[in-house]
Amino acid sequence: MNRKTRVLIVDDSALMRKYLREIIEEDRELEVVGAARDGREAVEMNLSLEPDVITMDINMPHMDGLTAIQYIMAQRPCPVLVVSSLTQKGALTTFEALELGAVDYVPKPDGTVSLNIKNAAREIRDKIKAARRVRVGAMKFKRRPGSGPADSATAGAPPARPGKTRTVPGESEKLVLIGVSTGGPKTLMEILPLLPANFGAPVVVVQHMPESFTRPFAERLNRECRLEVKESVEGMPLVPGLAVVARGGVHLRVDRRPGEKVCRLRHSHRPMDALFRPSVDVAFRSALECLDAGNLVAVLLTGMGDDGADAMVDIRRAGGMTIAEAEETAVVWGMPGEAVKRGGAKLVLPHYAIAEALIKAVQ
Repeated sequence: MNRKTRVLIVDDSALMRKYLREIIEEDRELEVVGAARDGREAVEMNLSLEPDVITMDINMPHMDGLTAIQYIMAQRPCPVLVVSSLTQKGALTTFEALELGAVDYVPKPDGTVSLNIKNAAREIRDKIKAARRVRVGAMKFKRRPGSGPADSATAGAPPARPGKTRTVPGESEKLVLIGVSTGGPKTLMEILPLLPANFGAPVVVVQHMPESFTRPFAERLNRECRLEVKESVEGMPLVPGLAVVARGGVHLRVDRRPGEKVCRLRHSHRPMDALFRPSVDVAFRSALECLDAGNLVAVLLTGMGDDGADAMVDIRRAGGMTIAEAEETAVVWGMPGEAVKRGGAKLVLPHYAIAEALIKAVQ
C-alpha cells in the first residue's frame, strides 16, 4: 500500500489553517503533518518534518512566503503549492513564487482569509496530489547555454520594450498553438523570450489560469519577450510577431470568416461542461477547423490531466506539426505525456529545445 502524501500547511490565519486541514484530511491519501504560522516556522518544519508537499500563504509576518520558498529550495527542495488571493496583486506575487520554485497555485476565492476556501477543496486536493509527483529537479531550471534561437542577429538581443515592431497582417499562414497548465508560467518564461521579434507566425497560448491572472501574466511575459504579448480580446487579429495569452474564464477560438485573410480570436462559454476554461482542446480544434493543418504548429507543455492530447492527435493526423514537452523537463508530465501515449506528438523535446524547433517549423 502506498503511504499517504505528507502535507505541511503554512498560513498566518488560524482559521485558514483549520479549513485547509479539514479539506486535506477529507482525502484518505493525504495527511497533514504540521501547520506553520509564518515563513520562518515553515523553513524549520520543512527540515524537521520532511513533508512531501507544502501549501504556502504569501502575506505573513516575520517571514513572507516568497522568502520562505527561497530558503526551502536552497535547503531542502520540496514541492510548494501557493495559496494566494484572487486579485491582481495576488497574481503578481504568485508569479514571483512560481519563478522562485513553487510548482502551482490555488487562488483563494475571496481574499487573504477566505471563508469560501472550501469551494476550492477539490482543486486543492488534486493539486497536492499532482505536486507530490513533481520531480524536484524540474522545479528550478535555467535556460541551457546556447539553447536560444540560431539567428545570431537576435539571439543576444535584449528583450523588446513597448513599441515593438511586428510584421504586417496576413504575411504568414502559419499559426503556433501552445497548451499548458501546472508549471506553465515558469516554462513559458523559458521558451517565449527566445523567439525573435521577427518570428514569422502569431502565437496563441492557452494556459489554465483564472481570469484575474491572465492579464498580469501577459504583461509580465511582454516585459521579457521580443514578441509583443497581450491578453486575448474579442475579435483580435492574429498577426506575426504577436503572442496572445487566452483570457481566463472563457474558451478561446480561432476563427476566419469567408473572404478574410487574417484569423481572429473569439471568446465563448461553450462547451459549458469543459473541465477548464479556457480549454486547450477547444482552442486547438477551432484552429484546425479554419486553417490547413500543414500551417499549424501545436505544442503541449507541462500540466496535469489530458487537456489538448486528443486535439494533438487530430492535428498530427491531418498533417500538422505537433510537439510535446519531454518528461525530463516537464514539471508534471500529464498533458504532454498523454499526447505522446495517444500518438499525438511528432516531436518530443525538452523545454530548452522547443523555441529553436518552433523557429525551424515556422521558417
